[in-house]
Amino acid sequence: MKKLKSKPVSQSAINDYAYTIFPGDLNASDTAFGGRILEIADRLAAIVARRHSGLLCVTLLVDSIRFIGPATQGEILIFKSAVNRVWRTSMEIGVKVLVEDVKKKKQRHVVSAYFTFVAINKKRRPILVPPVIPGTEEEKRRYAEADQRRQARLGEKK
Repeated sequence: MKKLKSKPVSQSAINDYAYTIFPGDLNASDTAFGGRILEIADRLAAIVARRHSGLLCVTLLVDSIRFIGPATQGEILIFKSAVNRVWRTSMEIGVKVLVEDVKKKKQRHVVSAYFTFVAINKKRRPILVPPVIPGTEEEKRRYAEADQRRQARLGEKK
């Protein structure tokens, strides 16, 4: 079996994807529709997974979605997404969404989510993914926490 070359988190991360909230993005309470935010988050997580693995990747599950605060029409959402941890054929991708206040030059955290992706081959079978190398203290924390979430999921499965 061929040994895959490890890659740093920074090599595939998306750090500043901006999205302006328009009227079609709103729910009945005039705040950003959670489904729209998750759609964008899933697409970006898929890009991160593909960048990291070099392979087509599919969403296996969305583990934790936390809506921390609202976002309204005209506000700018900033998406950040990175590989938290890799196992054999799967990887956890974390997505953090902020709202940017352009006038005050401040950001507030509004959504966090964890997606698990599986890399697949041409026959749509799982295939090995290169390991990830966490570099910063935050990346190391996310790496450890990803394994805790995975262990909890596996415990629920039994």
